[in-house]
Amino acid sequence: MKRSPFLGLALLCMAAPAFAAERGFTANDLVMLARVGEPQLAPDGKAVAYQMRETDYAANKGRNGLWLVAASGKSAPLRLTEPALNATSPRWSADGRSLFFLAPKDDVMQVWRLDVGAALAAAQRTGKSVMQDGFDAARSGAAPVTVFPLDVNNFKLSPDGKKLVVSLDVYTDCKDLACTKQRLDEAAASKMSGRLYDRIFVRHWDTWADGRRSQLFAIDLDAAGKAGSKLTLLSRGIDGDVPSKPFGDDSEYAFSPDCKTVYFDVRIAGTSEPWSTNFDVYSAPVDGSAAPKNLTAANKAWDAYPVPSHDGRTLYYLAMKRPGFEADRFGIMALDLASGQTRELDPQWDRSAGSLKLSADGKTLFATADDDGEHPLFAIDVANGKVRKVIGEGNVNAYDLVGDTLVFGRDTLTAPSDLYLARTSGGKPRRLTDVNATRLAGIAMGGYEFFDFKGWNDERVQGYVVRPWNYQKGRKYPVAFIIHGGPQGAMSNDFHYRWNPQTYAGQGFAVVTINFHGSTGYGQAFTDSISGDWGGKPLEDLKKGYAAALAKYDFLDADRACALGASYGGYMVYWIAGNWPQPWKCLIDHDGVFDSRMMAYSTEELWFDEWEHQGTQYEKPEAYERHNPINHVADWRVPMLVIHGEKDFRIPYEQGLAAFTALQRRGIPSEFLVFPDENHWVLKPQNSVKWHETVNAWLKRWTDPSGG
Repeated sequence: MKRSPFLGLALLCMAAPAFAAERGFTANDLVMLARVGEPQLAPDGKAVAYQMRETDYAANKGRNGLWLVAASGKSAPLRLTEPALNATSPRWSADGRSLFFLAPKDDVMQVWRLDVGAALAAAQRTGKSVMQDGFDAARSGAAPVTVFPLDVNNFKLSPDGKKLVVSLDVYTDCKDLACTKQRLDEAAASKMSGRLYDRIFVRHWDTWADGRRSQLFAIDLDAAGKAGSKLTLLSRGIDGDVPSKPFGDDSEYAFSPDCKTVYFDVRIAGTSEPWSTNFDVYSAPVDGSAAPKNLTAANKAWDAYPVPSHDGRTLYYLAMKRPGFEADRFGIMALDLASGQTRELDPQWDRSAGSLKLSADGKTLFATADDDGEHPLFAIDVANGKVRKVIGEGNVNAYDLVGDTLVFGRDTLTAPSDLYLARTSGGKPRRLTDVNATRLAGIAMGGYEFFDFKGWNDERVQGYVVRPWNYQKGRKYPVAFIIHGGPQGAMSNDFHYRWNPQTYAGQGFAVVTINFHGSTGYGQAFTDSISGDWGGKPLEDLKKGYAAALAKYDFLDADRACALGASYGGYMVYWIAGNWPQPWKCLIDHDGVFDSRMMAYSTEELWFDEWEHQGTQYEKPEAYERHNPINHVADWRVPMLVIHGEKDFRIPYEQGLAAFTALQRRGIPSEFLVFPDENHWVLKPQNSVKWHETVNAWLKRWTDPSGG
């Protein structure tokens, strides 16, 4: 589909009240936006429960609450929980009378239950039925249903409503939860701070290992809140995290239709965990009568996200084929539970599927996937593997379905996420929420356009341009050239909360970005092509894409342009500094790889580096040096801002500090912004504003017509 330069702006204008545009979008606007997620359709399809995060800027954090909106869209959304409760993860009971969710009780995360009927009755009594009003736990009938001494990470209800499965972090040699709690308390009280390790993976993402594992437990729902109630360990003997860390959730485990079995995926740890992507799907009886059984042991790559068929005979799941490659294509698999035979449903579909949901009639699986700059929702025919696009434009960030009714969250380059209702059979979606209408009143977004060009080997490559919010024909604008991370990722038609093009367009910059070889959504061969060639094909694509953008869009000022990126994008900024410095007035690097050699020994997920460089550093030193930015520091000359988080264990902050040292030693104008309390991302609202203010000041300094 051809996308107009003004398509995004038109969508925004249609979706919001008609306010006169007065200014561009800013970082302050970004951090204060409400974020909707976790849409859950009631069993009868008549209501949607969802989670919404609102920013408490003074407290420097987000606060979550639960909301309810009628599927008819004829009434305003109703707040079910106050932000102070910080409720997340709404899940309907089987009978639709209650909502279960996560919230802290005495600073320990528990599963709660809310009587929806009581909440609605309270709304009628008090008249508080509009968006800004809410109900405390007492008035809504909300109360905790678990009393564990440890935090509940996530949970799932059985289809019959009688069982609850929870994930808890425990010491696996402890016989009960009290043992784990006692050890944690003793460690907190101790004046000795040393930690002794006998195997690597000592830290992951932003957390040091303390010996605990996320494990699955089952409990009778009626007994969950009673002292001494029986808690059954389902992942018995499993040395691994269920779900996976740091971002795993309840999509990694599922009940069988008869509620007698739980399926889950896990990577066995041992000594190989840091370089293994070998997840397997296991089955375990809910009563704990047998140890878990590995159902996918034959595949040494990634198997995950189990979804049982309604008759219980087939288990659907996602699987990769190449061990050690985290960006391999996820194919959709069907496992016959009686025979153990597997088949791939969609071998002809050259996209990598996201987690699955099954239609009511069992004939269709639904999944999202990156696709040509979008992230749509697809329907896959179980019988023949044919794929149909259900929801196209934009980023489908979450969805749920009951019968033929589909609710989904969608965002685009010009609009943050809202909820929509549609039919799985097709038709135009109907909007259910407009949660940021007031916050976006009077703000103009920059229009966008995707474009194609011939990149490496004359193959088709895609990029997009975002106009400044105050665009006028005939004027030229400075350029922010954004390079995405991953590297197996993409800059797509979505509303990002860290790298959002509108924050630059709102400052009067035009944005150009390229989905170079290695990006997702253009076929697996395209994604594969970057491995072993980080500084080759992608750099050629970036050069050709930037030239194509300059030739196509006369409002881009080639004499006032800066390049910026994070993670792999940060690596590329360091690589550009020594290999393509000519066009740039300045560079900005966030959490980038400066020295590939040291990265191989200091990062935590070794499988990534070892796949990308086709071996370990000591086996293939030449592969790590081939495109190592540190080897080209003598050619650096462009002013650079370096940013890093001290809690970034993916690309440790010494990489940024070393690059800043190189810049200062060379006498190149440079600054170093470090966040002691941030990881690979900058998440705290006030830190995000500081990040954007520093980046924007650097861009403006070096693209100022007077010369900076």
